[in-house]
Amino acid sequence: MTDQRSRFETFSDQEWARVEALLPSNAGRRGHPFGDNRRVVEGIIYRYRTGMAWRDLPREVFGPWQTVWKRHRRYAADGTWDRVLAELLAQADAAGKIDWSTSVDATISRAHQHATNTTRPDQDTGGSVELHEFAGRVRRQPAGGGEREPAGHGVGRSRGGLTTKIHAAVDGHGRPLAVVVTGGQRNDGAMLAEVLADIRVPRVGPGRPRTRPDTVIADRAYTNGVNRRMLAGRGIRAVIPQKSTEITARTRRGSNGGRPPAFDAETYKNRNVVERSFSLTKQWRGLATRYDKLAITYRSATVLQACIRWLRLLEDTP
Repeated sequence: MTDQRSRFETFSDQEWARVEALLPSNAGRRGHPFGDNRRVVEGIIYRYRTGMAWRDLPREVFGPWQTVWKRHRRYAADGTWDRVLAELLAQADAAGKIDWSTSVDATISRAHQHATNTTRPDQDTGGSVELHEFAGRVRRQPAGGGEREPAGHGVGRSRGGLTTKIHAAVDGHGRPLAVVVTGGQRNDGAMLAEVLADIRVPRVGPGRPRTRPDTVIADRAYTNGVNRRMLAGRGIRAVIPQKSTEITARTRRGSNGGRPPAFDAETYKNRNVVERSFSLTKQWRGLATRYDKLAITYRSATVLQACIRWLRLLEDTP
C-alpha cells in the first residue's frame, strides 16, 4: 500500500497511536485541555527537520507557532520525551531488538548566533573549566522533570567557535540509548561515565531497569585508566584501542609496565554504527546546527528523533 503521508507528516496512524498513549494529559488540571496533540508534535518535528524559525511554521498546517513552541518547551522541561523513549526501549528490549554491544562517541554542532545571543553570566566556554555537578551538561530528565538549565546553556568554545557537543551511546544497530549535551569544548573521554549513567531501559514486567551494556566500543579518545577501571568494575567489556603514547610508556617500563589491555579488533569494526547514527541525527537541520537558546530544548529534540527511530523499528516488528 502506498504511503499517503504529506511532507508535513512524520507519523503513520499506527505510530501515532502508540506515541499518543505515552504522552501526558492535563486532565484534572487547570487551564485549557491540550488540543490536537498530533498536529502540535508534527509541528515540533517539522521545525527541527527543516531548521526554520519557530515563527515561520505554516499556521494553516500546525496552528499558532506559539502553541507548538510552548508545548515543546513544556515537554523538554518535564522530561516527556525521555519517558516516551524509556517505554519504547522497554518494548524493544522485551522483543529482543536491542543489541547490547554499545558504541559511544560524540559529535559537534555549530551554535548559530540566534542560539548564543543570551546573557550567560555563568557560561563555561574555556577549554580548561572544571565542570561541577549539573554544570555545562544536560542529560536524561529525572522523574517529574526538574533538571535545570546548565551553566552556559551547553554552549562552549572549541576550535570551530561556539559549539555544542552531543554525546551518545547507541546499540549494536546504531539506535540511540542515551544522549547527553555539553559545550563543544568538553573532552569525550571525561564524559563516558555520564553517558553510560544515562542508559536506563525499564523491564516489561517485574525487575530493575537495565543500565549496563555487555560491551562498550569507543575510539582512542576514551582510553584512560579511569575509564577502563570503571568499565571493569561494572563488568563491562571494553573494546577501546590504546594511544601510541600509552603503548610507548608501557614499553619503556619493561616488565613493570604490565600487560596491555585486551582489544578485540574484530568487534571494534562495528564502531562505525555510532558515526552512522550521528549522520541520521544531523539529517534534521535544526540538530545539525543548533538554533535553540536552551540546552534542554535542543537535547529534547535529539531524544524525540531517537523516539521516532525506535518507534519505526517496533512498528516493523511482526
